[in-house]
Amino acid sequence: MKILVINGPNINMLGVREPEIYGTSTYSDLIVFIEKAAFRLGVEVAFFQSNHEGAIVDAIQEAYGTYDGIVINPAAYTHTSVAILDALKSVGIPAVEVHISDVREREDFRQISYVRAACVATVMGKGFDGYAEAMEVLCET
Repeated sequence: MKILVINGPNINMLGVREPEIYGTSTYSDLIVFIEKAAFRLGVEVAFFQSNHEGAIVDAIQEAYGTYDGIVINPAAYTHTSVAILDALKSVGIPAVEVHISDVREREDFRQISYVRAACVATVMGKGFDGYAEAMEVLCET
């Protein structure tokens, strides 16, 4: 199984951005964590991170025919992007939405997820472990 892990805006700032919410581990630490989890699961994993909505849409479209699953943390685009939703729907690749924090406990505007309608599951509030759980869900799909 080949899984593409997509991270949206500001995830590259982990360790600096709001450590009281996201912790002090960096984006590089996240990559290493996911690689180790993928190895344990026996899956191949690739990564894409962008602060630009269109680039994320392009990455989803380019995944078609190459990847068996997508783990996506759209970050702020979760709550605004119909374009990412439509891209996920268009490729038909099973996807799991991930959030490091528990968005249910955050601001009102974070209660809306456009991408959720195109995902087989959502994992939130489990920190980096949520990415491993998302890959497990894809392995079972």
